Amino acid sequence: MLEHFQWLPFLLAITALTLTPGIDTLLIVRNAARGGSKDGFVSSLGICTGLFVHAFISAAGLSVILLGSAELFALVKYAGAAYLAWLGWHSLRAAWRAQALPVTGTPAQAVSARQSFREGFLSNVLNPKTIIFYMAFLPQFIDPEQSAMGQSMAMASIHFLIATLWQGSLVLLVERARLWLTKPITSQVMNGITGSLLMGFGVRLGMES
Repeated sequence: MLEHFQWLPFLLAITALTLTPGIDTLLIVRNAARGGSKDGFVSSLGICTGLFVHAFISAAGLSVILLGSAELFALVKYAGAAYLAWLGWHSLRAAWRAQALPVTGTPAQAVSARQSFREGFLSNVLNPKTIIFYMAFLPQFIDPEQSAMGQSMAMASIHFLIATLWQGSLVLLVERARLWLTKPITSQVMNGITGSLLMGFGVRLGMES
C-alpha cells in the first residue's frame, strides 16, 4: 500500500506532528504519573486507536461535511474543548485538595484500564487539531487512482506506530522519575501545571473562530 501514496513526505510530516508537544503529550505524562506505566500505556493505546477513527471519517468523505459546515465543525470543536477543560479541572481540583499523584507501587486510587483507554480515546477523537489534520492535510497524500480507504488506513497505521513509540518513551521517562514524583509538593505542582495547561487548551480551542 505504501507505493500508492506519497509516503515519505507524509512520514516526515506525521513525525513532526507527533513529536510536537501538545494535548496528547500532556495527557500521557499526567496519566503515567497518576497511575503508573499501565495507566500511561493504556492511555496511549486509546489515543492511537482514535487515529483510525479520523482516517475512516476522512476516507468516507465526511471531511467535506465537517469542513463545509461551520455549525457542525463548531459542535465538534466545542465538545473537544469542553472535554479538555473537564480533564484540566479534575487535575486542578486534585492540586487544590492537596491530593498527591498516585505514583507509588500501591496507588491510593487505582485507575481502571477502561478509564485510561477512554480518556486517551476521547482526547484524540475530540481534538480539533487532529480532526483538521486528517480531514484537510491527509487527503493531499492520497493517490486518487487508488483506494482512499486503504491508503487512509495505511497512513493511520504509520501514525499509530510512530505515536506509540514516542508516547511509550514518555511513559518510561515518567516511570524513571517516580521517586521524584512521589513527593507531595511535586505531585501538587504537576497537577496544577497540567490542569492549567489542559484547561488553557480547552478555553483557547473553544474561543478560536
